[in-house]
Amino acid sequence: MDWYPLLNSLRIAAISTFIIFFVGIFAAYYIAKAPRLIKGILDVVLTMPLVLPPTVVGYLLLRVFGPRRFIGAWMLETFGIKLTMTWWSAIFATLVVIFPLMYRTARGAFESFDETLAYSGQTLGLSGTYIFWKIRMPYCSQGIMAGTVLAFARALGEYGATSMIAGYTPGKTATISTTVYQLWRTNNDALAFRWVMINMAISAAVLLAVNMLERKKKAGRQNT
Repeated sequence: MDWYPLLNSLRIAAISTFIIFFVGIFAAYYIAKAPRLIKGILDVVLTMPLVLPPTVVGYLLLRVFGPRRFIGAWMLETFGIKLTMTWWSAIFATLVVIFPLMYRTARGAFESFDETLAYSGQTLGLSGTYIFWKIRMPYCSQGIMAGTVLAFARALGEYGATSMIAGYTPGKTATISTTVYQLWRTNNDALAFRWVMINMAISAAVLLAVNMLERKKKAGRQNT
């Protein structure tokens, strides 16, 4: 059994989640403090991938990174780098798809933060950076970690946008999701079922982790 789809899926999901962890927190923190009108507009724009069909997301990415489009053509001609149909092309798709999950979860965590804690830190002469990392982030850590885990799970199972921008090449761009589809299409149900079970096992472990984080958060609130 070729384990490349699993390793590739984990690699893509891990890189995407690492990037989106910082980008999502940055966006959530500053947008949460923005005026209501600006916050509403940015919310619509940034969470759009959450409701768009994944194939539409993939199509839009091809319009940006395709070899005949401005950015894709410039990268290909200048650096000889093709932005589509490679394993790391799927990172573009997963970044766009999982960003709303991380952003919305982190923003909700920041909005539930008791600002009097930050004001108390300011009166003590603490810097904004110290307050953010030592006070705000620990307070919001449960929600942020839940968003991170959900983002990773979504990245691991992404198919629509990934299949359009990265395609399916065994040993090069194949992921669990695209492999299941190709095996089903070629009537290899036995192997497809194995991959389905592997994906379900990983998803179950991720959901278990999220539930444990939520229970820990509730227990912490009850103790306080």
